[in-house]
Amino acid sequence: MNRTIWLIVAAVLAGLVAVWLVAFAQPYSFHGSLIEPPVTAPPIELTRADGSLYRLSDQQGKVTLIFFGYTTCPDFCPATMAEMKRVKADLAAYTDRLEVVFITVDPQRDTPERIQSYAAGFDPQFIGLSGSEEELSPIWKAYGVYRQIQEGQTALGYLVDHSTRLYLIDPKGNLRLTFSYGTSPKDIAADIRQILKEN
Repeated sequence: MNRTIWLIVAAVLAGLVAVWLVAFAQPYSFHGSLIEPPVTAPPIELTRADGSLYRLSDQQGKVTLIFFGYTTCPDFCPATMAEMKRVKADLAAYTDRLEVVFITVDPQRDTPERIQSYAAGFDPQFIGLSGSEEELSPIWKAYGVYRQIQEGQTALGYLVDHSTRLYLIDPKGNLRLTFSYGTSPKDIAADIRQILKEN
């Protein structure tokens, strides 16, 4: 009788272990749009507010999140930057391997100093980048950034319609994921953890 009970217990435990292994052996499902196979991220070289040159290629070993917007944006940009602050807080153990970069789509108003000040207002380690339209246009094009100036009588002056996608560059310098506007900071942080585990 005891032997039968032990056989039943062993069978149940074996079944539970098998279920656990199957559940945890499933591949990770990314919340962002996965770029597979990964492609080398288009180069970015822009002068920072302090006069130093920012090169995306120098950031290998880190996950870099890039967002294109402008400092007088009334909605998408402040919301996205606030979310990036929450992402960073959620990844406190990885802050030395995470970089957030905000690149202007409005170089006529956003000087390097102005955009850096704006980015740092959300987190002192966030990087704001600007440049001339000639410097920025190839970058916008390479990342598929849409921008259109909308003249209007607003307190902010003209508005700039622009795409709102967030780009994730992995530690090897590859463009791995993009996130649509509204993706939760929790989901973005989970994807970053997975990318860091893979690298």
